[in-house]
Amino acid sequence: MRCLYCHNPDTWQTGVGTEITAEEILDDFKRNRAFYAKGGITVTGGEPLLQADFLIELFTAFKEQGIHTCIDTSGITYNPENEAYVKKLDALMAVTDLVMLDIKHIDSKAHRELTGFGNENVLAFAKYLEAKNVPLWVRHIIVEGYTDKGEDLERLGEFLATLKNLKALDVLPYHTMGVNKYKELGIPYKLEGLPALPLNKAQEAKAHILSGMKNAKK
Repeated sequence: MRCLYCHNPDTWQTGVGTEITAEEILDDFKRNRAFYAKGGITVTGGEPLLQADFLIELFTAFKEQGIHTCIDTSGITYNPENEAYVKKLDALMAVTDLVMLDIKHIDSKAHRELTGFGNENVLAFAKYLEAKNVPLWVRHIIVEGYTDKGEDLERLGEFLATLKNLKALDVLPYHTMGVNKYKELGIPYKLEGLPALPLNKAQEAKAHILSGMKNAKK
């Protein structure tokens, strides 16, 4: 996706970066095991599910050591029509302890305006995780003028109420920490001038989502 507020535009280009093996990552983890005593491994990006084969290898190695595994994803790569890819996801979810899923917007049209894609695959991925009984942690970023409408937040809450595997919900305020990266990369920042959102606005938005969840469960 190409989220208007993405703070990692340096990850957009695929096929570049430093190559590393699953064994090297595990060895590095073991060297710092005391620091990670109560933690595990989280893969993020960019979009980590673009490298599903590697994640299966990586998480299998970590699970053999009894280490907690987590995926931080947008869910956009999910396609229920692609049987081969779903089969890979099945294998990956068998060694995944937690998925942190960003749901950018509950309305597909608004989601497309915000990210360049509709949200159908994202929501379908959330339901797939429910069917697989994979614990889910949802995150939603509040951007003034884009994701802060009360009715949309209520709808998001109604959808979340259908997910039996939902374990946590983070509602986060929009920030501007990635703006300098755009300047360094020579990429126009489409939300130029939009100030960071005050924390209390995100808290108010979360109240709307929780209200939608509560109403859906009545």
